[in-house]
Amino acid sequence: MAYGHPPSPGQGQQPQWQQQQAPWQQPGNAWQQPQQPQGGMGWQQQPPQGGNDFQGGNNTAQMPGHFGPVTDDEKTWSLMAYVGQFLVGAIAPAVVYLGKARSPFVRRHAAQGLNMGIAAIAVWFVFGLLSLVADFLIWVPLLFTAVEMFFLVYAGRAANRGEFRRVPSAVAWPLLK
Repeated sequence: MAYGHPPSPGQGQQPQWQQQQAPWQQPGNAWQQPQQPQGGMGWQQQPPQGGNDFQGGNNTAQMPGHFGPVTDDEKTWSLMAYVGQFLVGAIAPAVVYLGKARSPFVRRHAAQGLNMGIAAIAVWFVFGLLSLVADFLIWVPLLFTAVEMFFLVYAGRAANRGEFRRVPSAVAWPLLK
């Protein structure tokens, strides 16, 4: 493939790329804007009915389980229930659960994150004490933490997409709903 300027056309000819019409300019194409203004909006397009608006609009997605549209704010708070555990442990999902759980979407993610945090605290406490008796038991909370970090990222990515992914009950003990 050669780079540079395209060859210039002969005398009195137009380049081929200028002869073609853009898809929205072709007659009978579905890309054309309506000629009559609808509802006084003039040149603006009507928003789509449900689903995702990828043209910079409200940016909502439907979550499975009939929770209604999920806003960006709800996605962010749900993500913080998981990501915050890397910084402050079970405090982050507790803050989200107690403060922002008005939405069923956020409540479900915050409850799962808080269940994961409570499970981690319990495993570290119990096996930390047991490791005083048998040194090899310190590996149990370390391995549990590695598995929990994997599932924090797994569930956090789903929350950021507006979805819910259930974490196995061995990692997130079902204490809160």
